[in-house]
Amino acid sequence: MRFTKMHGLGNDYVHVNGFEEAVAQPAPLARLLSDRHFGIGADGLILILPSRLADVRMRMFNADGSEAQMCGNGIRCLAKYAYEHGLTRGRPAGPTPCANLVRHLYPTADDLREISVETGRGVLTLVIGLCSASAELIGADLGEPVLLPSLIPVNVTGQQAVGVPLRLEDHDLLMTCVSLGNPHAVFYTENVQEVDLERLGPLIENHPLFPERTNVHFVQPLSAAEVVMRTWERGSGLTLACGTGAAAVCVAGVLASKSDRQLLVHLPGGDLHLLWRTQDNRVYLAGPAVEVFTGDWPDTPITA
Repeated sequence: MRFTKMHGLGNDYVHVNGFEEAVAQPAPLARLLSDRHFGIGADGLILILPSRLADVRMRMFNADGSEAQMCGNGIRCLAKYAYEHGLTRGRPAGPTPCANLVRHLYPTADDLREISVETGRGVLTLVIGLCSASAELIGADLGEPVLLPSLIPVNVTGQQAVGVPLRLEDHDLLMTCVSLGNPHAVFYTENVQEVDLERLGPLIENHPLFPERTNVHFVQPLSAAEVVMRTWERGSGLTLACGTGAAAVCVAGVLASKSDRQLLVHLPGGDLHLLWRTQDNRVYLAGPAVEVFTGDWPDTPITA
C-alpha cells in the first residue's frame, strides 16, 4: 500500500490515496501505522476518497483507531495532496472570506484555488495559496461552531457550556465547550507550560461529562488577539497542533471574554490564524501543510 506522510504544524497523519488503494480495515490499520516505534509514526490515518458530493472525501482515524468527524490540520494536508497529486484542480477562488484570509496572509501567492471536501460534518470549502504550483498556505472554512451542550456533546445544562466548573482531583477548573464537528473542552491558565497535560489530558478526555470523549486544550492569553495553547487530542494524546482545537479556542475566547474574533494561535508546532466572523457565524482557519515522505507499507494481514 502506497502512503504519504504529511503534517500541519507537526500534527502528522499518514495519508492514503483511496482513488488508487483499497483499505478494508482502516481502524486497526490506523493503530499499526500510527505507532511511533513499530509503525510509520503519526497522530492518525487519513483516507482520501472519491465523493459524489465534493471534489474529494476525507475519512480520518485517530492513533487509537477511533474515527473522528473532522481534523483541521489533516484536511489542509489532504487539500495539498489532492491538488499536487492531480486528484482535483479545483476552481479559481472568488472573493470569499476564506480566500480573503489566505490573500491577506499570503499576498505573494501566484494563484488561489478552491476545492471542496466531504467530511463527517458535511462538505467544507478550502482555499489553496499556490507558489510555483506548490500548495503553500491553505485556508479552511470550518463552518458554524456548535454551542448547544447536547450536540457537542457534553452533559451540562443550559444553551451554552461557558465557564462550567470542573473538579478534577485537586484542581478546580472552568471549561468552555465547543464543537467544530468534534468536541473540544477549553481551559484558561496563566502559564500553559506549567500544566501537567499528560496527567490531566486523559482524565478530562474520558470524563463522564463527555459521552463521546473530548479534545482538551489549555490556553494562555497573551493579548486579546494572541494566545498560546497546548492540546491533548482525543484518541491520539499529546499533539503539536490541533486545527479544529485552535478554532474552538477562537470561539471559546469570545464566549468567555478572553480574546477577539480574529486570533493568532501559537502551538508547539507553529502558528495558526483564526477568524470567527459575525456576518456569517462561520470559523475560518489558515496555516501551512507539508508533505514529509512517501513510501510503501507491506500488505501483511491485520490483527484487529
